[in-house]
Amino acid sequence: MKKVLLIILLCLIYIPNVYALDLTKNAKSSILIEESTGEIIYEKNKDERLAPASMTKIMSLIIIMEELNKGNIKLDEEITISKNAASMGGSQIYLEENEKMTVKDLIKGIAMASANDAVVALAERISGTEEAFVFRMNQKARKLKLRNTNFKNATGLDKDDHYSSAYDMSIMARELIKYKEILNYSSKYEDYLRTDSEKKFWLVNTNKLIKMYDGMDGLKTGYTEKAKYCLTATAKKNKMRLIGVVMGEESSNDRNEEMKALLDYGFNLYNVKNLVKENKVISKYNNSKMKNTNVGIVSSKDINIINKKGSKKRKVSYKVKINRKKLPIKKGEVVGKLLLYENNNVISKINVTVNQNVYKASFFCQLFKNIINHLTYS
Repeated sequence: MKKVLLIILLCLIYIPNVYALDLTKNAKSSILIEESTGEIIYEKNKDERLAPASMTKIMSLIIIMEELNKGNIKLDEEITISKNAASMGGSQIYLEENEKMTVKDLIKGIAMASANDAVVALAERISGTEEAFVFRMNQKARKLKLRNTNFKNATGLDKDDHYSSAYDMSIMARELIKYKEILNYSSKYEDYLRTDSEKKFWLVNTNKLIKMYDGMDGLKTGYTEKAKYCLTATAKKNKMRLIGVVMGEESSNDRNEEMKALLDYGFNLYNVKNLVKENKVISKYNNSKMKNTNVGIVSSKDINIINKKGSKKRKVSYKVKINRKKLPIKKGEVVGKLLLYENNNVISKINVTVNQNVYKASFFCQLFKNIINHLTYS
């Protein structure tokens, strides 16, 4: 009898682990991360190189949003559609050669309908050709240190040597949603294009979880014969944002159900604790050659950690290391790092800056300060 009870007890202990390991049993690979920290909550074959299908457009959108942010393109700019862009197959918004469409509506077509013609049109506007745009996509992948990603096109259509991984896709998603305005597009379930013409076009989001999962506001689906059903998704609840990726699912239903299981797992078991608020002064910037005083060191973003609910709270600490001594320094320029420690190990490095412009003092001002300091401490 005791032996039977022991077996039952061991089974009960083991069940949660089995559940965790089987969250995405039908996917070839998957991952779940917390957005503000980048910490991995769950993973399965996260570095396996697989065809990403239209999730490729996450990187395409990163480049597009960078160009918008720099002012090189404008949302209301009208782009003339080339014969090449209009000829794209697969998912599309049926652009016609020489048709004109605004950047805003093209982005809408990409984010909601996964339009291949729209992404090629914007690629040509930004870089001249899709090939040149893809070169830039790969440059960005190297900058983000994505070791298992290589692009051959901007659309995600199957092609040899075009691949990514669940982990790399999560990093791309994290980078894209830094541009919060992208969520204004990806969170819409339906919308219209060409509203002022006879060719009014109804857009329906390819990500059906936008309507089915509370808190979801993005991000990108994918399907090709080689890639099968894929999804990179993000949702926010109780001040915590999660990013999940599933790749190689056999059906859209599997894709949706296993993404819901991933997100439920994260939201049910974890929460976020804030350690340092963005722009809060965490130390003073001191430089004998600077003119102004009381310059504060601030973090470039909120610094958070995640805790597993019901578990012992993590003990973390931080130190600020300044490596920028050359003056002047503009407010917002990186001057060093905040190192986050847990058990004497660095678990995160966050850029720090100054909360005001720092000016270099004149020779006579520096001389005067040195004399005052000498008199004060002598």
